[in-house]
Amino acid sequence: MFKKIIKGGHKKHSKSDSIDGSLHGYGFPGSGHPGSGSNSSVVVNYASRPGHNAKSSNPCPRTTLPPMFAVEPLPLFKDVAVSDRQNLFLRKLQICCFRLDFSNTLKLVREKEIKRQTLLELVDFIQSGSGKITERCQEEMIKMVVVNIFRCLPPASHENTGQEAKDPEDEEPYLEPSWPHLQLVYELLLRYIVSSDTDTKVAKKHIDHTFVSKLIDLFGSEDPREREYLKMILHRIYGKFMVHRPLIRKAINNIFYRFIYETQRHSGISELLEILGSIIHGFTLPMKEEHKLFLVRALIPLHKPKAVSVYHQQLSYCVVQFVEKDYKLADKVIRGLLKYWPMINCQKEVLFLGELEEVLEATQTAEFQRCIVPLFRQIARCLNSAHFQVSERALFLWNNEHIVGLVAHNRQVILPIIFEALERNIQHHWNEAIHGLTANVLKMFLEMDAELFDECETRFEEKKAKARDVEEQREMIWEKLADAAAERGGDHMVTV
Repeated sequence: MFKKIIKGGHKKHSKSDSIDGSLHGYGFPGSGHPGSGSNSSVVVNYASRPGHNAKSSNPCPRTTLPPMFAVEPLPLFKDVAVSDRQNLFLRKLQICCFRLDFSNTLKLVREKEIKRQTLLELVDFIQSGSGKITERCQEEMIKMVVVNIFRCLPPASHENTGQEAKDPEDEEPYLEPSWPHLQLVYELLLRYIVSSDTDTKVAKKHIDHTFVSKLIDLFGSEDPREREYLKMILHRIYGKFMVHRPLIRKAINNIFYRFIYETQRHSGISELLEILGSIIHGFTLPMKEEHKLFLVRALIPLHKPKAVSVYHQQLSYCVVQFVEKDYKLADKVIRGLLKYWPMINCQKEVLFLGELEEVLEATQTAEFQRCIVPLFRQIARCLNSAHFQVSERALFLWNNEHIVGLVAHNRQVILPIIFEALERNIQHHWNEAIHGLTANVLKMFLEMDAELFDECETRFEEKKAKARDVEEQREMIWEKLADAAAERGGDHMVTV
């Protein structure tokens, strides 16, 4: 009985079986089998990723490779009649539905090259616009894209390996082994979306909510090349398919929430923020309450994670876009920055000061006056920072003409807050460059309002004199206590 079972397991495939990839979990476009379309099984290769644990929290279905002798080269589009090109297009899509194992570079070399060349031909065919593809061809092409790009992503290097999570800036990016094929699939999808021949009404039947949601999930890929293509494609989808816009914004919002409050690990935050930068730029006025809530609940809290330096440039651009669109938001943004201001991370503090300058440049007087006191108390602390780059970046704020104008109109409030910090820099800061910059700022205030400057200087000297008096009194009290203790029992007194 056992031998019969073994023989049955090695049953030779028929010719029809070799062509129908759906029997192996690789449904071809138009085959009508369960293996085709978005639910098709795929080969997932973790072999090239060190430390992979087979018991992943998000397991993929196990499948076997399709029979490779079914992958054969087809004629070029230019070598067939125009009437036959649509059928040839479908046949080429069938070849591209094979997902090959890239864990071994010496395995299936011929088949990999055939698929790569076929994908190149499909990209050229779409890009050239030599013939408008039928609705059926569009449907089968999207199915082929689904088979190739939607897959379980390998775990990050710090997951399921027992290794300690490293700083994202120090990690080397993981490069997808199947990128020679994956890149061409993404290029085909991009060319299809941007093509003027693509009918939006037809395309949105296949590029539906499910497709877009899965596409956004792929931003978790560690391969920067893949995320760059995803960024371009999602941006084009947002521009071309208005029906998907609320979904895209909500999905990005949810990714940010998980990143801020749960994982603080995601590879695609920078790219998603780049897309948002373009979206925010297109917001109309008056701004919807939904967008303002997104600023307060998602963008401003993105300053909190430790890895903010990885995506700060894109984040700063988005925040400044909001203020430029609606200057009344400046007060909320500035107070949000102060709420998440770093206490011990000097490099992060330098980034915050740079963003603060951009925000202040777009701030009007009324909004500036609402947050003067907490803002310049924080700036005063930065001026006295022992890290010279923080102190230097804070002093550079006075190189901005718009900020100097705001300060000049509100000098009666600002100078008393920061005067002491500036004087301490002159007297005690270790860096000579800081001395020079601080002297320039003091000179600027002196030229703005000499009378106010003299008042602040007088108050500072009085405060110093009071501090000296308090210190002298404290020392006198301690001396009296020491004398009294010595009189009562000098032999038992311990001096410190």
